[in-house]
Amino acid sequence: MSSLFRFATAGSVDDGKSTLVGRLLHDAKAILADQLDQVAATTRARGFAHGEFDFALLTDGLRAEREQGITIDVAYRYFATDRRSFILADCPGHVQYTRNMVTGSATADAVIVLVDARKGVVEQTRRHLAVVSLLRVPHVIIAVNKIDLTGFDEERFVEIELEALRVASELGIGHLHVLPVSALEGDNIVERSVRTPWYAGPTLIELLETLPGHDDADAEEADFRLPVQLVLRPQGGLAPTIDPAEAERYRDFRGFAGRVASGRVRVGDAVEVVPGGHRTTVTGIHIAGVEADAASAAQSVTLTLADELDAARGAVIVASGSAPEGRREAEVDVFQLDARAITPGARVLVKHGTATVQAQVAEVLSRRDLETLGHEPASTLATNEIGRVRLRFAAELPLEPYARNRAGGSLLVIHPADGATLAAATVIA
Repeated sequence: MSSLFRFATAGSVDDGKSTLVGRLLHDAKAILADQLDQVAATTRARGFAHGEFDFALLTDGLRAEREQGITIDVAYRYFATDRRSFILADCPGHVQYTRNMVTGSATADAVIVLVDARKGVVEQTRRHLAVVSLLRVPHVIIAVNKIDLTGFDEERFVEIELEALRVASELGIGHLHVLPVSALEGDNIVERSVRTPWYAGPTLIELLETLPGHDDADAEEADFRLPVQLVLRPQGGLAPTIDPAEAERYRDFRGFAGRVASGRVRVGDAVEVVPGGHRTTVTGIHIAGVEADAASAAQSVTLTLADELDAARGAVIVASGSAPEGRREAEVDVFQLDARAITPGARVLVKHGTATVQAQVAEVLSRRDLETLGHEPASTLATNEIGRVRLRFAAELPLEPYARNRAGGSLLVIHPADGATLAAATVIA
């Protein structure tokens, strides 16, 4: 089981995401005493009854969030239990900030989607589940919140559970866990609730502690990929205080720096550079200025190669024999983030790894209907819509299906005039 687990929260406005996260942190004893005192004082100043506690204040850190009572930005928190360390992202629920939910869920091992027990599955719930499906998050937890406001009604819970399972099935989400909770009163968050005797499953924290993580292990087992961010050469000579032997050693140093996107690499491994397909051998690996024998996914490294090849920023160093074919065109699933719609013929920039190339929206193929969850014909994609698009690139990109390699199959669509991110995209095949 992975020692570090990343999870995000999502759901519609007022479903209680920030309260749930605050309750989780509080009951897991992950809040410092001075912060508890500050939140307690703020709660009293707002006119709450004696002894009440506004858990949302533990995560809603922006002034605008506190004033409006909504989450705007992604709030990251770090905490640990006896069994595991966590990174959580409390994502906004308002449709206007769905783009932030995409950001918070992109690297998550699990996403908790809250559903108000009184309202059930709504359009924003289906939108968030569609995003989770698009990003292929391994584990999805449906927390049916405010179950206390329905009198802990088992029939209401089962009704929502069946609807959530139906939506998840139609979106291709395989790993779904549904549990009844009350974020405000703490039922089934850390302690099992005696008021839901009909629920025999784990509490939320038990579930988070036992679900398998995926990113690091899966990424290490994949083929080696290093998008080159920077080529390092000694500039203006070496410092005069450096040992002469070391100075001679590094005088002709040429290293390729970047973050290992997937796989592992060792000194002596055969690699090739994409584009170009030139093959060579790894002669050195440097991690934080220290020489190493090997490196793996998520580590920032500098590689030295046996041959002086053209591998500028945007190139990818890959394990020999595993290079993906360069492509000038791809069909992608997109989540539209900007207020400006995506339209056929639009000139855009596409960022893949460290490479940014000019591109064109060749065709808008379809739009996801959030009621039926099917694809319908479309000519444009507006803000927060999910659809399918065919992109044409001005230069070859080493694209891979997102289902096989997250890093190799993810793209950003950028406006060429102001650099704003128009859409996030994943390569279908």
